[in-house]
Amino acid sequence: MLREIIISSTLILPIITIAAPVTYTIDPTHTYPHFAIDHLGFSTMHGRFNKTEGSIVIDQEAKTGSVKIIIDAESVDTGHKKRDDHLRSPDFLNAAEFPEITYESTKVSINGNTATVEGELTIAGTSKAVTLNVSKISCGVHPFNKKEVCGFDASATISRADFGITYGSPAIGDSMTLTFEVEGIK
Repeated sequence: MLREIIISSTLILPIITIAAPVTYTIDPTHTYPHFAIDHLGFSTMHGRFNKTEGSIVIDQEAKTGSVKIIIDAESVDTGHKKRDDHLRSPDFLNAAEFPEITYESTKVSINGNTATVEGELTIAGTSKAVTLNVSKISCGVHPFNKKEVCGFDASATISRADFGITYGSPAIGDSMTLTFEVEGIK
């Protein structure tokens, strides 16, 4: 009888699969971290960063994961060279001394195709807790390259003063919306 149980158990085990965390490498050609901020009370200025790398881990069964995003501060782009050079200066990002803007999760809570990501955002050498609200998670097989891909849309509103960036205040707004539109490849 014990032998039959052992044989039966060994036949069943290969059928049972345990979901494991899946790691996605951020695709820099389909990832657009960008920001919006009040400009002198007249308009909203938008900018983006052109160089991003990192990884996202999703554990669908545990409804958790992790996020690590590294942004090249020098790659800031608002479509105006003089303004971009000023944004790279010590008045704003201080990109020469702090070449990377990073976000690293401390807790991820997945709820279907949305999530909340708590983590540390570091800008110009200052780290602060920031929560990203993920409004969309969409995973599947890419129709062209046939690789497994996940896309994410996330945003947060931060105070630039929290990161020691006060140049131009209050004329240049303190509240800044950050948006991360990310695609990751398995």
